[in-house]
Amino acid sequence: MSEPSLLTSPLHSRHIEHGAKFAEFAGWDMPLQYPSGVLAEHQAVRTGVGVFDVSHLGKVWVTGEGAATFVNRCLANDLDRIGPGGAQYTLCLDESGGVVDDLIAYRFADDQVFLIPNAANTAEVARRLAAAAPAGIEVRDVHRSFAVLAVQGPESPRILEYLGLPHEHDYMSFREHLVDHADVIVCRSGYTGETGFELVVPNEAAGDLWDAMLVAGASPCGLGARDTLRLEMGYPLHGQDLSLDITPVQARLGWAVGWDKPEYWGKAALDAEKAAGPRRRLWGLEATGKGVPRAHMTVLDGDAEVGETTSGTHAPTLKKGVALALLDAAYKPGAELELDVRGRRLPVRVVKPPFTKATPK
Repeated sequence: MSEPSLLTSPLHSRHIEHGAKFAEFAGWDMPLQYPSGVLAEHQAVRTGVGVFDVSHLGKVWVTGEGAATFVNRCLANDLDRIGPGGAQYTLCLDESGGVVDDLIAYRFADDQVFLIPNAANTAEVARRLAAAAPAGIEVRDVHRSFAVLAVQGPESPRILEYLGLPHEHDYMSFREHLVDHADVIVCRSGYTGETGFELVVPNEAAGDLWDAMLVAGASPCGLGARDTLRLEMGYPLHGQDLSLDITPVQARLGWAVGWDKPEYWGKAALDAEKAAGPRRRLWGLEATGKGVPRAHMTVLDGDAEVGETTSGTHAPTLKKGVALALLDAAYKPGAELELDVRGRRLPVRVVKPPFTKATPK
């Protein structure tokens, strides 16, 4: 049998026209970088504005009377902290407290919640919610119906103003706007640490919107720059820094948990781990010598193995190597350790992310 083909964004042909280099990501064929290169794309976002096609991200509607209350009983963060028009970073956990996925919840109304999970986990998040949904609550996976464009950088409000889109609303809030009869959701959010917006747009309207952004001066950016940008900010990536084996307590994501809520998936396990204290924690590592950390490198204190990196890269802004690593709970920022880089010792310092400052949100 032939291998199943990769999924593609509705903007795929445009990426080809712009000379993108592609890579497989969570079953999707997505642009990794453009001819300008990862460093130029990274710099464009830190100093100007870049636009990412992140249409591989999932899209799930939860609707019906009491939909917001239902979602709040399932996901970890407290959805009642926000009202209609608010967006929230939250977590889908299993009963052991492991992270099935981290996602963004858009609260439209008490009977309408829109979720954006990660590409690889969309079907599983939708499945778990559908299995738990009471009569009258509908869970619809609309993954293939919408594109998502992330406009990121200090100049991003200018791009949205040029396009006539809302851009003055608060961080982690969203507005709806009609563009050529297409309803576009504009959320003040992103994965780079910079001022930015994520636009959810019907597939048929995505191409014109992408073209207009490039005309307005946004640089097309791929997943390579997205990874270096998020790592400089210490943002976790599911499947590496978060997983079914890594809990929010270990990942220092307690701020995304509604500890006082009476109910959410994994609550009993998480409460117990918080009370006992985790055996390991996710911290940043900053290289103090020459070398580039990568995932799954052993962290050493002398000859003792005290942790493992989960992500690592060369940080273009800092011009040095950085990593996220799960370390034994005894280690705190300021500790001097080493990485085993293919048999060579790379000295590193434990730090609390972010590794670099970004523009105000």
